Amino acid sequence: MTKQDGVNQAVRSPVCTVVGHVDHGKSSVLDSIRDSKIIASEAGGITQSIGASIIPLDVVKKKCGRLLDAMKINFTIPGLLFIDTPGHAAFTNLRKRGGSLADIAVLVVDLTEGFMPQTIEAVEILKTYKTPFIIAANKIDTIGNWRSNEGSVLANFAKQTPEVQTAFETKMYELVGTMHEKFALNAERFDRVDDFTTQVAIVPCSAKTGEGIPELLTMLTGLAQKFLEKNLALNADGCAKGTILEVKDERGIGTSLDVIIYDGTLNVNDTIVIGGMNEPIVTKVRALFEPDPLAEMRDKKAKFKSVKSIVAAMGVKIAAPGLDGVVAGMPVRSCSKDEVVALKKEIQKEVDEVIVETDDDGIIIKADTLGSLEALTVLLREAGYKIRKASVGHISKKDISEAESVYEKDPFSAVILGFNVCMDAGVEPGKVKTIFSMIIYELLDKLKEWQTEEKKRQEGKKLDVLIRPFKFQLMEGYVFRQSNPAVIGCEVLAGTARTGSPVMKNGVEVGKLRSIQLEKENVSSVEKGKQAAFAIEGVTLGRQVDEGDILYAAVPEEDFRKLKELKDYLTPDEKSAIKEVASMMRERYPVWGV
Repeated sequence: MTKQDGVNQAVRSPVCTVVGHVDHGKSSVLDSIRDSKIIASEAGGITQSIGASIIPLDVVKKKCGRLLDAMKINFTIPGLLFIDTPGHAAFTNLRKRGGSLADIAVLVVDLTEGFMPQTIEAVEILKTYKTPFIIAANKIDTIGNWRSNEGSVLANFAKQTPEVQTAFETKMYELVGTMHEKFALNAERFDRVDDFTTQVAIVPCSAKTGEGIPELLTMLTGLAQKFLEKNLALNADGCAKGTILEVKDERGIGTSLDVIIYDGTLNVNDTIVIGGMNEPIVTKVRALFEPDPLAEMRDKKAKFKSVKSIVAAMGVKIAAPGLDGVVAGMPVRSCSKDEVVALKKEIQKEVDEVIVETDDDGIIIKADTLGSLEALTVLLREAGYKIRKASVGHISKKDISEAESVYEKDPFSAVILGFNVCMDAGVEPGKVKTIFSMIIYELLDKLKEWQTEEKKRQEGKKLDVLIRPFKFQLMEGYVFRQSNPAVIGCEVLAGTARTGSPVMKNGVEVGKLRSIQLEKENVSSVEKGKQAAFAIEGVTLGRQVDEGDILYAAVPEEDFRKLKELKDYLTPDEKSAIKEVASMMRERYPVWGV
């Protein structure tokens, strides 16, 4: 720390965000660095809330050893502050005012699987925010016949068989190729990088065996120190700025906040302004608790010590009165008494940017935290969805009423997505489709799946009022009544025969299917391949029709035109039957159905 013009100047720890596709090993990489097991406590094995952990510089030096010494850099950063994100890249949007909270990122990619859709989205977002990043090519131990050894990952590579080396290099250059083709970015294995300002370094590693983890940590620390030092400068006497990671009720403390302080200094007794759902909350810091080095703030076993002051960048637990109603993801600022009014307006504007209320159309989304809500909003907008309303908290009766109000106009918008929330007691969904998940990816997948099924159901309703195509054959030797109505055994050759349908022979309507009896039971329909007794009104066997004849549903011309529009919802044999109907009709009426 230096003092210039009476102001204490300092360099804070860089905030490092870990991003990438689900199951590619983001939390496992951090566990390997911290020697922890956070991943075991997550829903579905996936990080579902944003957590933070501090890796002090002395721990980095101990883990990296000579690798760090070889860089010949005078390290002034106090360490690394890792933010472990939920899988979707949108969580890099955990933001501070005017940009991303992350100073640098680690993009974790499963080397054997390569770039997946969420990996691609992560790179696009990192590019948008101009956030520098390195690639951790994880799971090298899953390459066939790879032999894990102690020592550097490059030395281990040299000990592999030629076949394994070839497989490894192939996978590495697939990553290099993807970076160039999809993003116009130059990437290279970290030891082959000529210019770190123009090339993205790829560090092969295995979170499971620990191979490459020292190299990954070395690259991250070296790049942060060399290229980000100016960005990491802060006024150590300045007001604190932070983001709430989690709100907790703890014995002996009451309601407390786990917060990332990314700028300035926070002291006990400081006045703080916190973003609220309706209006900002103003309170005083009663106590500050700093987590032990390497502890993960989300870990229930993490130990904290009481401190009087905290300097960015750091994770801290804040105890203060009047925290009822505070939710995770909200901004936190410290200030003097005369700055409170202006700061409240500034923070409310920031919160309003996330608590979305748009037009009269679109779906409703609910989430447990402001950060989750923002991520879900970004995710849905990327997928092309409109959002009518977005807010934090459980689904209420009011939410259901608002969603239900658009049902008649657009049933596909009468949907509420709930991330890590539930329904309030006594609330029933009614006509509203509610979709819940503790894993954010599943929400979008479930929404798409439901909309596809609902579209089929809605289109099916349109089909239900039309005469759908089918054909059947009058079986020889199974005449039960000649007429009034004629009853005969029939086999359905295509589609589904339905009672009430008019039937025709050679393009001429001859009667109506009055009833169907299948295995001595009256049924309303019978599908292709089955045999049943058909009662056909209006025909006499031996006159209009004969045993062995093939009859068709007499599809009206107007119904035929509508069926063409709904052809995607017809079965292949229905499509075949309707073509035969059209062919017969056009022999008599050349422009039929055109």
